[in-house]
Amino acid sequence: MRVALAQVSSGTDPEANLGLIGDWTARAAAADADLVVFGEAMMCRFGVALHPVAQPLDGAWATAVSTVAGQHGVTVIAGMFTPAPDGSERVFNTLLIAHPDQRREGYHKIHLYDAYGFRESDTVAAGSTPLVTEIAGHRVGVATCYDIRFPGLFTALADQGAEMIVVPASWGDGPGKVDQWQVLARARALDSSTVVAAVGQPVPTDQAAIDAPAPTGVGHSMLVDPFGVVVTECGPQEQLVVNDIPFAQVRRARESIAVLDNRVSWR
Repeated sequence: MRVALAQVSSGTDPEANLGLIGDWTARAAAADADLVVFGEAMMCRFGVALHPVAQPLDGAWATAVSTVAGQHGVTVIAGMFTPAPDGSERVFNTLLIAHPDQRREGYHKIHLYDAYGFRESDTVAAGSTPLVTEIAGHRVGVATCYDIRFPGLFTALADQGAEMIVVPASWGDGPGKVDQWQVLARARALDSSTVVAAVGQPVPTDQAAIDAPAPTGVGHSMLVDPFGVVVTECGPQEQLVVNDIPFAQVRRARESIAVLDNRVSWR
């Protein structure tokens, strides 16, 4: 199985962002990728009202992404926003998993980014259900951005059979934030004995995004093996990296380190 890390900046126009997904998925398919992972908020970047752009998983935006996946024979994972069912103007921060056979799944971000002075929960409703899916014969779990700070989610995904966990993000910039992102990606791979593909949006170059009081990306997407070793890492700017997944390392890590087997419950 080959994965493409598509470190791409989204803008505020969902239609223009669909064009980006199409272009970068075509590049990933040309490199024989089975899966292309984009960042969080690919439908529309943070820093603007999200309710007006939110659509259901069977809406036009997700349908167009599914069409791209089918055209190129590649599973596409990308962040979007779907309406929350509570009657408010809040949305779900959703990861769309668009399979080439037109299957479509959605994961709603569980841990909301109420940190560093930002309150995601003001406009976003929290999900509650972890998700593991099958891609190219392997079990793949998903998590979103701030979720990476919560090891329990990653071990729960491993318990559900995940061999790899993808983490689309739009990581907030600031002192020490790149270091935290790098440490957390490696730690979660070790916690769960999985491959972690952590894909962030790059450092923005658009002045409006730079000035937005919202997390818009720091780059440094990375693929980490289950021993915490960084297989590949992007820089701060837009980039596509394609790698084979070291799934054989998952079995080795689970046999040699055995953290999943040796856990003790404190509850």
